[in-house]
Amino acid sequence: MTALHLADEREAADLAAFLSRLLHYDRGAAVRLQASGTALAVFGRPPSFEVLAIRAVRLAKPYEDGLEVTLDVTVSAGELLESVDETAATAAVPGAVTGPPWAGVLPPRKGWQAAEPGLPAPDALRALVAAAVAEFRARTGELTPESRTRAELDRIGREIWSRTVARTDLPVRAVHAAQSLGFLRAAAAGPFAGTAGDSGEPVLLASGSWLRLRTPYGSIALRRAGSGGALGLSVR
Repeated sequence: MTALHLADEREAADLAAFLSRLLHYDRGAAVRLQASGTALAVFGRPPSFEVLAIRAVRLAKPYEDGLEVTLDVTVSAGELLESVDETAATAAVPGAVTGPPWAGVLPPRKGWQAAEPGLPAPDALRALVAAAVAEFRARTGELTPESRTRAELDRIGREIWSRTVARTDLPVRAVHAAQSLGFLRAAAAGPFAGTAGDSGEPVLLASGSWLRLRTPYGSIALRRAGSGGALGLSVR
């Protein structure tokens, strides 16, 4: 298997944490890997949130496998996680798998611009998610045994998580996904500081019908409500 040499132990640990969180929501999760030069992008789709998660990983040296200088393959998230050696800061690319439908499409690489209005402060975003979780638990806890059906739970969940953040078009479920996957945390000095903007805070980007919540630790991409398609990704 092809070896990936990650920039340092922290990169390896963060990659392992991201894969572990994906597997928490889907034990059979697959991820699509794209590497060129010293940049590795890892794409995954946690089914509970209906969004695409993107984790950028720095490599210690440009990717190269014989004459191949780029990597684009869909693999088992579990097998990739098992190959991560945090001490050595390496990972091995598992054999390719037949990816789920989402793996055949990715958001656009270019054309992203800051969306107006912008996002509330990170603390406010985290508080918004906490309030939504508390509301879901309270409302479902009030259901009688007879009415506590999967359909009713899903209805309440859709109502809460489809609400938008402040005056933006970003659904609350996208922020919930960012927090659950470890993307929405306090920025600190290190390899990811400032990658989402000069302040290192989350920013909301738009490209056509697509929205992207970008933080110093990863991105969440999805299509605006009413634009068609489950994820709103462009085939590439």
